[in-house]
Amino acid sequence: MNQVAAARIQGSVRIVGAGLLGTSIGLGLSKLGVHVTLEDASPANLKLAIDYGAGKACSAVDKPAVIVVCVPPDVTASVVHRELSDFPEAIVTDVASVKTQVLTELAALGSDLTRYVGSHPMAGRERGGAISGRADLFVGRPWVISANPQSNPQAVSAIEDLAIDLGSAPLRVSAHEHDRAVALVSHVPQLVSSLLAARLIEAESSDVSLAGQGLRDTTRIAASDPKLWIQILAANAAEVAPILKAFEADLHTVVESLENIDQSGSLARVSRALEAGNQGVERIPGKHGTKQTAYAQLVVMIADKPGELGRLFNEVGEIGVNIEELKLEHSPSAPVGLVELYVLPSLEKKLIAELEARGWKIAG
Repeated sequence: MNQVAAARIQGSVRIVGAGLLGTSIGLGLSKLGVHVTLEDASPANLKLAIDYGAGKACSAVDKPAVIVVCVPPDVTASVVHRELSDFPEAIVTDVASVKTQVLTELAALGSDLTRYVGSHPMAGRERGGAISGRADLFVGRPWVISANPQSNPQAVSAIEDLAIDLGSAPLRVSAHEHDRAVALVSHVPQLVSSLLAARLIEAESSDVSLAGQGLRDTTRIAASDPKLWIQILAANAAEVAPILKAFEADLHTVVESLENIDQSGSLARVSRALEAGNQGVERIPGKHGTKQTAYAQLVVMIADKPGELGRLFNEVGEIGVNIEELKLEHSPSAPVGLVELYVLPSLEKKLIAELEARGWKIAG
């Protein structure tokens, strides 16, 4: 029988906002046996999160040790202030994706900042709501801890324990450093993805029908909630705008070169832009924050029928090979799909031989 690991966090946890992050936090902590209570402005959303097992409904006698505020950015500060006032012994954190504005608003409200520690788990999904919650959402992901100068050391430690309990790696970063970083690695990518996807609105249907994995990869996050993102961008506009300016300059260089492709140096400028992209990708951390590993890639063809994908994964497991990464490509009208498997180079030949022996077709 599997033993449940003991939680580091002490006492009960109150979660305000049972959306994707709030529900996922509740699910993860509840699995560890932590007593979790939930509050949400939407009764339906709250009921769904409770039914999922993310926690229990709050009551007037609750005395939480830690409160996690998981509400939209434009109301985060007011809710944190309320929680600090209503529960004068609790440590309060929030998971808003912009930290400086929240801290500034709390200071203006006269909040007790000794018990407040801002935080931000660097995890999410394109779709929000309790229905998308997952207990393992934060596993292996960084969890930014943005303590303020008045934060009590015990409060900081408690929020770090929360992150560790959920499988995250806590990382202490100031509010300003956090906002500058997420502008580059999260907020600008969202805008670029959305702007690219917007080009599809007036495109010919026959053109869109040719879409492959490249377009799906670059527009995946364009499916995110616009109402949430307008709040995030408004709160971090000062950090986002300069990065977009630099992006605009790079884009202008490429456009000008393509418009004058026959002129000397034009191809070289486009080539430099592509090579710079290669260099940038190499800096993105790999699994669990480690340096990216150059995996071997093989493409397996699978029939478009129920159970085939699961059978492939099971047989790869039987062969004794771990799938490090994977991508799926399938057009609705095609009778087969393509599964790109990424494995350690030392295992590539073994996997190909074993899969072919079992009747799988390797496309590349």
